[in-house]
Amino acid sequence: MDHTRARSSARAGSVTADPRGNVRAPLAEPAHQRPEFIRARDEKGTALSTTDVTTSEVDGMATTTAVVDAPSSDSSPSFAELGVRPEIVTALAERGITHTFAIQELTLPLALAGSDLIGQARTGMGKTYGFGVPLLNRISVGEKTRELDGTPRALIIVPTRELCIQVTQDLKIAATGLTAPHGSGTRPLKVLAIYGGTPYEQQTDALEKGVDVVVGTPGRLLDLANQSKLVLGKVEVLVLDEADEMLDLGFLPDIEKLLRMVPDQRQTMLFSATMPGPIITLARTFLTKPTHIRAEAADSGATHENTTQHVYRAHSMDKPELVSRILQADGRGASMIFCRTKRTAQKLADDLAERGFRVGAIHGDLGQGAREKSLKAFRSGDVDVLVATDVAARGIDVDDVTHVINYQCPEDEKTYVHRIGRTGRAGRKGVAVTLVDWDDLPRWGLIDKALGLGHAEPAETYSTSAHLRSELGIPEGAGGRVGAATGTGSGRTPTDRGAGRDSGTRSGSPRRRPRSEDSARATTQAPPGPGAAGEAPTAGDDAPRRRRRRRRPSSSESTGRD
Repeated sequence: MDHTRARSSARAGSVTADPRGNVRAPLAEPAHQRPEFIRARDEKGTALSTTDVTTSEVDGMATTTAVVDAPSSDSSPSFAELGVRPEIVTALAERGITHTFAIQELTLPLALAGSDLIGQARTGMGKTYGFGVPLLNRISVGEKTRELDGTPRALIIVPTRELCIQVTQDLKIAATGLTAPHGSGTRPLKVLAIYGGTPYEQQTDALEKGVDVVVGTPGRLLDLANQSKLVLGKVEVLVLDEADEMLDLGFLPDIEKLLRMVPDQRQTMLFSATMPGPIITLARTFLTKPTHIRAEAADSGATHENTTQHVYRAHSMDKPELVSRILQADGRGASMIFCRTKRTAQKLADDLAERGFRVGAIHGDLGQGAREKSLKAFRSGDVDVLVATDVAARGIDVDDVTHVINYQCPEDEKTYVHRIGRTGRAGRKGVAVTLVDWDDLPRWGLIDKALGLGHAEPAETYSTSAHLRSELGIPEGAGGRVGAATGTGSGRTPTDRGAGRDSGTRSGSPRRRPRSEDSARATTQAPPGPGAAGEAPTAGDDAPRRRRRRRRPSSSESTGRD
């Protein structure tokens, strides 16, 4: 299929090729020489019904912008129509994936031809298969790449451990039927996840046995490469996924070191939800005449239109009660709650577990095993509430999340977009609720202004507010508890102090243990005698010993103690 040639000829531009002989999309013509809209067409010349395409030159790169009518539908071209290998098409079809999203529809023709590109689309629009399918297709065909020999042919760099696991799982699904030469026969194509928080030995053993595709986080990839455990000299396809998040996390120096370790003759694809200046500079430095592809809905903002957004001004002491009621809203399914700090995330998870919710937690203070256990329980439905810090916002790809709750105000508008992007994915409906403290009102004002949300002055809201129940569909009988205390998805159990507490008792307040009848009786029946004068009773005294009560320190004393 020569999709690129068809569209290039329509723009009266000449098709160029790089030193490897791969077809490159030409830079855009001046605006007065090209039509305003160019309809994307397949190899038969049939107009693709889901996308209108405009092309312009931005920052020295050919930028293709797709105006999307729908994220994916039967009118979208299928993977088979775009020239993907039958093994990959069959593997995806078994999971119910047959037709492309807009970002996939536009990137596949260029990526299959070996061109460098930048894919930009909002969260939940199918970027993973936008680079994963052509990557697997190219290295498995072997027409323009070296034969697979157990050293990595493709490298995908991602910012977080959770995203690393998710991308690896998606690629393994697509690569189910693919094979590689092995001796006189064949073997399955191997995809390996490399990330921190786990022992080196398991990953180095897998590398020694041979892998074809590596998905990893920058720090661990660089460590293994410096130890000569990870061979990058034969990488022919390189992908940077969620590049803007890697920039925010400070991984840019590590990424530049990794990019200098791979061969210059390679295909490079960069995918991101936003394109800040440093990422544009990175693309200019390490990509060869890339085509910048943007897939966006007509008249779309930065957030999903099918996500209903609510913003409330809430008091920090009332937030656990308020969240408990939101989690009992009609139609509530899998839900994610985002916090800014690790301590707040774990405290809220423990509190919700004591209130009877099936909850898991993901944050930096948990070990990698506990984080994976929580995420697995959330995906399988064993827990339906996941409390996470912002790092997890980029790594969790669960299509059926119905509610996202911002327990603490996001740091900025980008964080807000990525948080609520966990719901309303793949054309589904979703609900996003943001709770803003009084101290966070200035920060929220900046976020609201940047995104044009129209919620600059959130309504003062408490767990008993009538408008909260009516707007979110919370039943009248919903309270602060839903049942007996449960454990968290990470294996933590609720504290014993929460057991047996009445539903009206405030969360976190300890109950005073009553004195036993025996101790009370011993105190009241102690006869007068030497002990009354402050002398210790002798060993032969039959009178019961007086128990000295320890004075309970006041709250001020206890807080001041070291």
